[in-house]
Amino acid sequence: MYGSASQTEMSFAMVFNFALTQGKYKGSSFCLLGRNPIFTNPRELAIVGGTGAFRFSRGYAILKTYYMDMQTGASTIVEYDVYIRHY
Repeated sequence: MYGSASQTEMSFAMVFNFALTQGKYKGSSFCLLGRNPIFTNPRELAIVGGTGAFRFSRGYAILKTYYMDMQTGASTIVEYDVYIRHY
């Protein structure tokens, strides 16, 4: 989910839920939240919790945009490096 977060640049207030479907953390999820200025490389969003193995987790994600189709906005490639502390 996202909404505009600036009147002067392309920036969104975003919340993401990432659900893991395979491996050791299958069935768990974590949540990213923050302001995402999409033309800034790199940028950072906070991990504010999760479910399953990531309950009460904290951390951050570093985002880097590698490609964005400026004509249609339909294609974007973003790398997420995620660092999570969980209990």
